Amino acid sequence: MTRGFEPLAAPDAQVLILGTIPSRQSLDAGEYYANPANAFWFIMEHLCGATPGLDYAGRVAMLRDARVALWDVLQAAERRGSLDSAIVAGTEVPNDIGALLGRSPLIHTVFLNGGKADALFRRCVLPELSTYPRTRPRLERLPSTSPANARLTKQAKLEAWSAVVQALAGRRLAERPAPDS
Repeated sequence: MTRGFEPLAAPDAQVLILGTIPSRQSLDAGEYYANPANAFWFIMEHLCGATPGLDYAGRVAMLRDARVALWDVLQAAERRGSLDSAIVAGTEVPNDIGALLGRSPLIHTVFLNGGKADALFRRCVLPELSTYPRTRPRLERLPSTSPANARLTKQAKLEAWSAVVQALAGRRLAERPAPDS
């Protein structure tokens, strides 16, 4: 059984990015998106205006400073290898996303990293969110940052993922007080 990580989420997070479950390489390193061929950190460093090639602690701090939370849809599942397509149906154990949203009430948008994360979220998590008193956040599926998603270049993935910055900017603009008359 593959088991995932705890969330990276500060109380002031405004968006949540969800993958499926960490790859073998990530589990071995104890870090989200440890495979250097995965475009996730390349994308986030560009979107956050950070120096490329930060160490993991710097990357985590970058996400917190940008008000971005990171987790996975699944807490555990049976899977051979690292591909999402190898997750054994019926073995999925979802993370308690509703509890995370309750602890992070400013999260207004959940971005799903690829089709499998989106499908698992809608099947395993979304029905449970109705049991929480909080309004559901907006959901947006983004192209997978995985190297297995070879149909898109890193640049094309980066362009699609700019939706994260737009969501953060839109919320910040909406929260600004009206100018004095």
